[in-house]
Amino acid sequence: MEDEIGVDLLKRSPRGVTLTAEGKLFLEEARELLKRADESIEKVRALARGYYGELHVGYSALPSAEVLPPALAAFQKAFPRVNLVLHDLTHGEPVEELQSGAMHLALMPQSAALQSAGMVFEVLRTYPFYVALPAAHRFARLKTIPLEKIAAEPLLALRRKQYPGYYELLDRVFSPLGIKPPIVVECDTASSLLTAIESGRGIALSTSVFKQMTGKRLAYRPLTGTNEVLSVGIARAKHGDVTPAGEKFCEMLRNVAKGTIAVAPFNANDRSTGPRS
Repeated sequence: MEDEIGVDLLKRSPRGVTLTAEGKLFLEEARELLKRADESIEKVRALARGYYGELHVGYSALPSAEVLPPALAAFQKAFPRVNLVLHDLTHGEPVEELQSGAMHLALMPQSAALQSAGMVFEVLRTYPFYVALPAAHRFARLKTIPLEKIAAEPLLALRRKQYPGYYELLDRVFSPLGIKPPIVVECDTASSLLTAIESGRGIALSTSVFKQMTGKRLAYRPLTGTNEVLSVGIARAKHGDVTPAGEKFCEMLRNVAKGTIAVAPFNANDRSTGPRS
């Protein structure tokens, strides 16, 4: 080894052998290399078991607000060495990101665009529609509100670019009446939608998630005349590479959806629309 390196690693004398300064440095470096090799092997094994790595998850803030936070809390407690990066899907559906692998999976509403792009979608929960309206609205005295009554009312919604799947669903809801959804205002956030409803600009079709988030600030009545529901679940590329950590997170989401992981109650005073990235 000394011949190969070109320096003396050992100092030889009749009394014995000691390390030269070069030999001491080489020994330290060799030990560090062995330590790094052991750490690398341990990390690779942990990655294969889902206990290490980086996981990129997209989410639609409002539809996922009931499932994602408790699943995220449970996952981070169980797998603290996995860096889970959240991506808010305010730009629309993550088809390109899922196909390219930039995003491993997404928690979002089901849509036709996912199916046409070859995505795999696993439904976790379905939500029937409610009508969200000001407490002083004339419909608030009704126990349920027929779809026919909604057709003549100004309708508020979140922006189409953010929730294209929701608009597909609205089209199906109103298609038996032969009309388009009477949307007059598109809002940027759940908070602005809430404010618009409170101010009397219109009413909205929502789910129990929005109802729990807003507390008693609005009146809610079940919508009748349609069997359509909002399906929320896991989207991923059909031939994508979902890591072992991703599979474990999917299992966390399933457990929350089935009720095997407790869901903390919503704080009605919290205006947030979902987890923060």
